[in-house]
Amino acid sequence: MKRAELEKHLNDFLKIGEFRDYCSNGLQVEGKDEIATVVTGVSASRQFIEAAVEAGADAVIVHHGLFWKGDDPCVRGVLKARLAPLLKADVSLFAYHLPLDAHPELGNNVLLAQRLGIRQIGWCDGCETHPMVGLGEIPDETVEDFAARIDRLLGHRNSQIVGDRRRVARKVAWCTGSASEFMPLAAEHGADVFVTGEAPERAVHVAEELGIALVTAGHHCTETLGIEALGEHIGRQFATHVRFINIPNNF
Repeated sequence: MKRAELEKHLNDFLKIGEFRDYCSNGLQVEGKDEIATVVTGVSASRQFIEAAVEAGADAVIVHHGLFWKGDDPCVRGVLKARLAPLLKADVSLFAYHLPLDAHPELGNNVLLAQRLGIRQIGWCDGCETHPMVGLGEIPDETVEDFAARIDRLLGHRNSQIVGDRRRVARKVAWCTGSASEFMPLAAEHGADVFVTGEAPERAVHVAEELGIALVTAGHHCTETLGIEALGEHIGRQFATHVRFINIPNNF
């Protein structure tokens, strides 16, 4: 397939024009025109990029790209080392941040709920177009057991728990990645537990004062589902070879 064909499909499918994001969504590094092999992964780290190039990628697609608003634009140090193998091998890099979190079919948030058996009953954030903070119900389960089940699903080691580990969780709110700022909304909607990937120190006090349990299951781990599913979608859409490479990261 042509690079331009893949770019148009992804941009339209993920509706990137409808998001205000602090990531440059879409094609970040332009490579060869013809794409036969695609490699997907969570973050455009040097280790991931080198593994993708070694695997014969003509294009890589990630959730966390190379360019973020407010970053130093100079190509040096870490950024230079990440760009070098892409440019040398003429490999394109696509990145999709919030559009992949929020997608109604392949998004990180909707897939996490599906895989955990959460019966979704609504959204906490009130966004009419692209909500991301889910609200749902699970059969009676302690917070500790729920966190252990999340770890097994995501390949995470020892989710951190704030609050009563033996509390029975019936109503759950969640948002993948780093989203502890939504805990007050989750509490307002009656959630017993809020699940996200990572949280700053202050989130501990907020959770305790709101009376809601907080589970952090790893930023990386909570965002593997969407990018892997997007790769599978591309494979079906274009009948091309797609490989997901996971660089383990427990944080």
